[in-house]
Amino acid sequence: MNDLNKYDNWLTSDAVAAIVIREPLVPVEGSDGVFFPATYAAAEDKGFPGGYNIDPPTGEKNVCLVDSVGSQANRIEPLFAKPSYAKLVPQIVIQAGDKSVNLLEAGHRAGDAIARCTLLQKKLQDAFKAVLRGNALDLARIAPTSLVFGVWDSRDTQAKLPRLVASTIRAFDVQAIRRGAVYVPPLNYVNMEVFTEEEQQKAAGDNKNPLSKRGFVNALASATHGGVIAKGGLRRDATFSLAALRLLSAEATAEELKDKSDEERKKLNDEATLKLRRYVLGLALVSLTAPPQTYLRQGCNLVPDIDNPRKVTLVNADGKREEFKLTHDQAIAFAELAAKEFGVGESPKEPVKFDPDLAKKDIAGEGDVAPTKKGRAQKKAKPAAKASEPTEPQQ
Repeated sequence: MNDLNKYDNWLTSDAVAAIVIREPLVPVEGSDGVFFPATYAAAEDKGFPGGYNIDPPTGEKNVCLVDSVGSQANRIEPLFAKPSYAKLVPQIVIQAGDKSVNLLEAGHRAGDAIARCTLLQKKLQDAFKAVLRGNALDLARIAPTSLVFGVWDSRDTQAKLPRLVASTIRAFDVQAIRRGAVYVPPLNYVNMEVFTEEEQQKAAGDNKNPLSKRGFVNALASATHGGVIAKGGLRRDATFSLAALRLLSAEATAEELKDKSDEERKKLNDEATLKLRRYVLGLALVSLTAPPQTYLRQGCNLVPDIDNPRKVTLVNADGKREEFKLTHDQAIAFAELAAKEFGVGESPKEPVKFDPDLAKKDIAGEGDVAPTKKGRAQKKAKPAAKASEPTEPQQ
């Protein structure tokens, strides 16, 4: 056994199910400090009124979502754009006007519209089609973190890969707090004859009034979201599903498989699959062991609870649990070995340009992707239009 194959048992047998981290957190203000969870828009069916996601919404025993699995993934993934990690994955930068976006920052990853509306469109489409056939090799060459954090090409091929690494922060038994605020302008603009007393009174309490919108009159905010206190504690739960990783497979290239017997082809495909899994394993271990962000948003600065250290557990398929130890530096060292063996995909020398015309065709369902509802409706409408066109007079 060497440093590269020491985890091969995880990749080739069903013995191990997952690595799980449970990490108690506290607000920087202290365990009884007020902090601000994420707020969400109201549900279309009005089943959720909007605001903090607290289940159940009433009572003292509840669970509050502080940072969702999607949000956590979007905080971790850009790590691979930093200089000390950048060589582990391709660096694809998309230029849109004067804005540059690394694909690692795109919320939908390889399935994001910003990537689909570039010259990468066909390459990504072919890679997703290969995923549907059970070959994740090409996607790993372009956007390997899509395999780690999950991706769904919902606007085209419908190829879907689950998250291997999923992290979520929740608070327990929270008490929601409301707050208010008052703004008093530093000048009496009526006395300055900027507007009249009548106009000022008309603007009072009307947030849509131009005087209110421009900050010339008193402003009141009452009973708005004021954060929560977690009486039952805060915890980050992170799971790396090794069982899901073993669902990934790869095929050797057509050149490698040329003129080979069935047995030889199987051996080559098995070798390609093992290299792919080692590579993705390395990226996932780096993601899992990376120091989590402490600043999530205004009023939500969370740090590890040093009086209640985190637990990292290797969970076997038979349910047995054992302590797992791996430092972040050790994870990086393994990832570098696996990346070298796999062969990291090429990084374009120049930024890839976002193409607005491709975006317009994509929206209209006219591009080289699955048509949108609008595009399908337009195609259905075309024959009817032709039928209504005047015909040439008969001879």
